[in-house]
Amino acid sequence: MPYPLDAAAVRSWCGLALEALGRERERIDAINVYPVADGDTGTNLYLTLESAARAVEAAFDGHTSAGTAPCLADAIGAMAHGALIGARGNSGTIVAQLLRGMTEVLAAGDGSADALRQALRRAAASTYEAVAHPVEGTVLTVATAAADAAEQAAAGAARGVDAAEVARAAHEGARTALQATPGQLAVLSRAGVVDAGGCGLVALLGALADALSGEVSATPVAVRADAPLPEAAGCEVADRAAADGRGAPEGPAFEVIYLLEAGDAAVARLRTRLDGLGDSLVVVGGDGLWNVHVHVDDAGAAVEAGIEAGRPYRVRITHFGGVTRAKEPAMTARAVVAVVPGPGLAGLCAEAGATPVAVRPGEPPASGELVQAIRQAHAREVMLLPNDADLRHTAAAAAEQARTEGVRVALIPTRSAVQGIAALAVHEPGRSFDEDVVAMTAAAGATRYAELAVAERQSWTMAGVCQAGDVLGLIDGDVVVIGSDLTRIATAVLDRMLSAGGEMVTLVLGADAPDGLAERLERHVRARHLAVDTVVYEGGQHAAPLLIGVE
Repeated sequence: MPYPLDAAAVRSWCGLALEALGRERERIDAINVYPVADGDTGTNLYLTLESAARAVEAAFDGHTSAGTAPCLADAIGAMAHGALIGARGNSGTIVAQLLRGMTEVLAAGDGSADALRQALRRAAASTYEAVAHPVEGTVLTVATAAADAAEQAAAGAARGVDAAEVARAAHEGARTALQATPGQLAVLSRAGVVDAGGCGLVALLGALADALSGEVSATPVAVRADAPLPEAAGCEVADRAAADGRGAPEGPAFEVIYLLEAGDAAVARLRTRLDGLGDSLVVVGGDGLWNVHVHVDDAGAAVEAGIEAGRPYRVRITHFGGVTRAKEPAMTARAVVAVVPGPGLAGLCAEAGATPVAVRPGEPPASGELVQAIRQAHAREVMLLPNDADLRHTAAAAAEQARTEGVRVALIPTRSAVQGIAALAVHEPGRSFDEDVVAMTAAAGATRYAELAVAERQSWTMAGVCQAGDVLGLIDGDVVVIGSDLTRIATAVLDRMLSAGGEMVTLVLGADAPDGLAERLERHVRARHLAVDTVVYEGGQHAAPLLIGVE
């Protein structure tokens, strides 16, 4: 018996989509040859839907606590928002926009067959609007075919066609279009595979049809154009593509993704600027919140463009490590994955060859996010820098998971970003793994760390009672001085730290650091502490206006 398209159906859709993408993840990863053969499309789509599913569950929990029931608009809106803030990779970002397009129609609360038809049409159109240079033979083509099939099915609404039948027709239309993608995109034809993003969309639409029909099907998505691929043969296609070695020339070195709070006009200017910096540009969202995805050679410039447009956060920068457009990503001997609190630090780490995981205050990364970053480093050996004492258990869990996948991971016990900078400075891939671990750990341990923060409320500290708005100076995590003037607190912290000696001071300026702060602190160090050098970085972090390291 078919089910109505309501909040419960959306919840069921999320669960079934996660199951489907969980089954298909490795097979989709294996056929990922466009736009970059980095072998992570299936994983990115799974993580995107995982974020969407969490948001839907949170919406249901919120209504349960209030003694009410969510409506279709609540559920589909939560799904789209969750996908937006958790979107990964090119395909995940496009799927987030597709869900947003559906929400624009279904938020009216009508779950009829005709409403679903309109929603799928709007979804397909919105994906083309989000991509700077649409390419046929991709997930865009599959989405359009799904909308076309839904259109034909909905035409029979007067004869009693329901939303489940429209969803099933959309799924079948998408499956047919997916099989035609190798004939539309040369790189797919050479590799003998269908489009990976389109493959994920077929799984997503199949889950929708199952949620509405109540007839769950676990039939694998065919990843070759001529016949379904047996489950065990999933990796053979990618192996053949890698062995073939033919394809388009090398693309940009970095994938940059971030959430952005900005107005429409600023985002329009950002699109133009990023389009000139790289390719695979996708900007999705609206109402002041956007998800930006682009492939560039200059990761720092892409982040700076976001800073000029508004407030970027959750910055993720992935180094493709020499990946070409038709080859599997080359495995490197060793890589560094570092958690960093701001876009400036993310750019700094990327320029140093590390894979940064940038986070927003109050939203620490989950272990799965760190595991994904380790995978994207494409290295046999990885140094993991949590750069936060509170992340030690999360990082340890991620390291353990990565080890089960055959990656040798060393967890460097960095408790602050400045310790991470010190560890990264002595990283040397050419020496043995154990020697590199010892050197990076020693450099981090030899760096005392401090930060300035602004108190959010009245509370007791080791230095006494602070009031909301007070400037706090913390050394090694403990409050040691309280005041109202940021510069005075910073100089007091520096003097305390340097009283025990030191040769190098590292200053990492936050997004809210006052103008001229670095210059005043540099003059103070030169005047009061002879033979101590100072280096300054624009970190861009929001939680702390200043981070300090002393070596």
